[in-house]
Amino acid sequence: MPLIATAALFFLIGFVTWLNGPLISFVRVAFSLSDIEAFLIPLVFYLSYLLFALPAGKLAQRTGLKRGFAIALAIMGIGGAFFGQFIACRFYPGALGALMVLGAGLTLLQVSVNPYISLLGPHDRAAQRIAIMGLCNKFAGILAPIVLATVVMHDIGNVAVHAAQAATPAERDAILGSFAQGIYWPYLSMALVLVIAAGIVMLSPLPDFGTGGLTEAGFSFTPRLCGGILATFAYVGIEVLAGDAIGTYGQGFGLPLDETRFFTAFTLAAMMLGYGVGLLVVPRFLSQERCMFLSCSLGILLSITAFCTQGYVSVLCVALLGLANAMIMPALFPMAIRHAGSHTPVASALLVMAFSGGAFTPQIFVFLKSYIGFQATFAGLAVLSYGVVLSYAHRFADETF
Repeated sequence: MPLIATAALFFLIGFVTWLNGPLISFVRVAFSLSDIEAFLIPLVFYLSYLLFALPAGKLAQRTGLKRGFAIALAIMGIGGAFFGQFIACRFYPGALGALMVLGAGLTLLQVSVNPYISLLGPHDRAAQRIAIMGLCNKFAGILAPIVLATVVMHDIGNVAVHAAQAATPAERDAILGSFAQGIYWPYLSMALVLVIAAGIVMLSPLPDFGTGGLTEAGFSFTPRLCGGILATFAYVGIEVLAGDAIGTYGQGFGLPLDETRFFTAFTLAAMMLGYGVGLLVVPRFLSQERCMFLSCSLGILLSITAFCTQGYVSVLCVALLGLANAMIMPALFPMAIRHAGSHTPVASALLVMAFSGGAFTPQIFVFLKSYIGFQATFAGLAVLSYGVVLSYAHRFADETF
């Protein structure tokens, strides 16, 4: 029962998180933004992890994991409702603020749920359990961009053309305003689901694990934890880049908006396939550490191939990074918090803070691509990120490669 309930929470996390990819294209059209302005969406969302992870950890310690889950879902619901309202009103700063509220709730949920699933059973099968959660997360992630692209962005290409050809500013604003209104009811519905889920969690028999030790004296930044924080920062950066920026990457080849709006779903489908493979082979045929090593190596190979090819082939290589990414976090997270003992909650909070890599890596991408090209920028960031994780795997894995 705890596994099923936790899987449902991971589904909600995935649905909310992976809306950001198509949202970048949506706000670029609805608000007539540059790439740098549109990529404020992942910047603000993942910056929440950096700002709120430690306060969220303290709150989880005080309330317990079960109440922490419920509070997190309620905060996410509030943030989602305000985000839809501000987008519909075409007030971009307000929408970004609401997205940060949603991210704050998600941070609390991540701080609580990641150690929860890691502690549900033996360490050597932690990656297997997290892979199950990843399947739920990425299945939701596949649905999220498809739902948004179909329900809200089904005519985005024509909207962009008609807005550009509008005879007057008033006509142009009317076109874009009508387009932006389409997001209101989907986000309000999602907010309602999140609030209902909060109530269900509170009434459920979901057990609490102990959360003591967050502020206990004696905590130290061990090399294992520090390296894990750096590796997590690098990994989440490239995971978000491969998922959220793939549409922008495809547009760099001149591919139409009506196609690129679905590209995030392709990356997540590849991740889902990777989780399925991970469930079959870890730990039966491969240890979780060796699987992470092979995943990083595949990521480097695909990144170089994406740089050396063009068009749909290059985009396919970027999407297949999802396959490479799938089994990195399931091995990385338990590896980093191993031996933390009573300090596991604060170690978890620090690792969740490192999820802010998803805020900075995409911004670096949109800034540098104007100078050295989008393919070279993407490949350089990807190879560097996988190299960092690979180095950590060599240093702290329980076996020698």
